Amino acid sequence: MEMDDHNNNKALFKEVFGDSSDSDDNEQQKTQQPQLELEEAEVHQNPSWEQIKEIKGLWLCRDFLSPRQQSSLVSAILNEGWFTEPSHNQAMRFGDLPAWSSEISNSIRELVLLCDPASDPVDLGTYDEAKEACPFPSDLLRREPLFDQLIVNVYQPGEGISAHVDLMRFEDGIAIVSLESSCVMHFTQVDRTDCDVKMDPPMTKIPVYLTPGSLVLMSEEARYFWKHEINRKPGFQTWEGQELNQKRRISVTLRKLCKVE
Repeated sequence: MEMDDHNNNKALFKEVFGDSSDSDDNEQQKTQQPQLELEEAEVHQNPSWEQIKEIKGLWLCRDFLSPRQQSSLVSAILNEGWFTEPSHNQAMRFGDLPAWSSEISNSIRELVLLCDPASDPVDLGTYDEAKEACPFPSDLLRREPLFDQLIVNVYQPGEGISAHVDLMRFEDGIAIVSLESSCVMHFTQVDRTDCDVKMDPPMTKIPVYLTPGSLVLMSEEARYFWKHEINRKPGFQTWEGQELNQKRRISVTLRKLCKVE
């Protein structure tokens, strides 16, 4: 039974991200290679990055995964067997992550590298301006592994998450992939009146519209100095004057544990 589950996950993994180049069957590798290239193009061709101007370090890629990839990824997640009971709505893993999770990390790295100012022939102005134009700081992008901690949450309609800043046991740089249902995530500036840093007056909540298949990257100020929340109670999930039709939502959050000295 465990072998059947492994084979099913492997098949779903291939469907989401294509076949591995490590296949022992050279003939099979030749016939499947064009499919792999098509998969990569589907993820990375003309990525649409949106910088949330009000919050330094907050970036959104709405077309990170295609609808077909989203469906296959949902199947792979549910096939892990983490959510067989109605009371089970969160799974947390450390270190040795599922293969599909590692591939998400690889895709994030590749996608950000397409925006890396060091490899971009377009004149982006000064170094600071070029740095601001990159969705993820280069020092974070070079770390290995990029992420080593995974949380998968399953939210039923009406269920969300309260305002919070992720624990300091995790390094800078957090990625969130949204699946199945659209939602509005609100960001609120942390009250830092008790520190020595000079702060601007607190801003109102900043809404960010997350569509299925979208990717959020949080680093620097967005990671440390802004709380994020999703309130899915009636009346709170509205965008452009329309209340969103809520369905089950799955979120995949990737983080990196701080090194223990």
